[in-house]
Amino acid sequence: MHTTAAPPAPSPVPVRPQAPAVEVTDLRRRYGSFEAVRGISFEVRPGEVFALLGVNGAGKTSALEVVEGLAPASGGTVRVLGHDPRTERAAVRRHLGVLLQSSGLPGDLTVAETVRTWARTLTAPRPVEEALTQVDLTGRAGVRVRSLSGGERRRLDLALALVGRPRVLVLDEPTTGLDPESRRTVWELVGGLVDDGAAVVLTTHHLEEAEQLAGRIAIMRAGEVVVAGTREEIAETQPATVRFVLDPGAPQPPVPAGVEVVSPGPRVEWHTRALQPVLAELLAWAARSGVLLRGLQARAASLEQAFLAVADGADPLLTPLPERSPR
Repeated sequence: MHTTAAPPAPSPVPVRPQAPAVEVTDLRRRYGSFEAVRGISFEVRPGEVFALLGVNGAGKTSALEVVEGLAPASGGTVRVLGHDPRTERAAVRRHLGVLLQSSGLPGDLTVAETVRTWARTLTAPRPVEEALTQVDLTGRAGVRVRSLSGGERRRLDLALALVGRPRVLVLDEPTTGLDPESRRTVWELVGGLVDDGAAVVLTTHHLEEAEQLAGRIAIMRAGEVVVAGTREEIAETQPATVRFVLDPGAPQPPVPAGVEVVSPGPRVEWHTRALQPVLAELLAWAARSGVLLRGLQARAASLEQAFLAVADGADPLLTPLPERSPR
């Protein structure tokens, strides 16, 4: 009986222990006289998700295209597993999975044919059935790509990005067009890859997605990283909010030190960077004075608040990208 030998495993890329899988240093990218990326730097280690956030036109995709090896840098350096992803593409490609915003797959091929065709370009791909099972497309294997829904096409795009068992995965808006259940399936897939040691670079417009997946986050505006750090560090660049409503004739509470009065009343809104002591002082005053604070809300700052502040042109307090200790 004739048998076909299994394809050889991909050759290892020499990487220093705990070395960053992705290193971006002072990256710049220009289109003519327009500078879309203006000197950004970050690194991503194995077993980590790093998210680039920003409104449309912030420069996220322009930066990722250099990381993916699809475009040259106008300045600075990019290294993936220690190699230039453009000039040393052969060394990087077998270990790199990429999910673009739009893939433009041929509509005449079936789902299984598309995955099989792509897998033939790889050194040691997953079996087609396994790749389809990962993204819940087994039941659509014989359907032509042009007949898929938008969400199904997105899952097929993800299957192609994962079929090569990548050590570095670049995801540009991975869950666009997906329903909430499919989105969480993608999150679980990404989480499993990270647990296995993959490094993931992610862009998304879903802030919840960044919060769920990313260990560190950078928010871009006009081609620059404005604020970066963990979700908690970024949130702490913004003030907490205290809101309540006073009854007619009720006295105004004394304003604690360090509080910005946004609205004095009767619908009171305060901003503070010391939420707990301010709230304790307010409640103690209300108890002493017999004042009812109707609809009392105390909300800590959030990633969304920081994101909107950057989008509106504010410069949060935290700007350097903190060093990350090796695992």
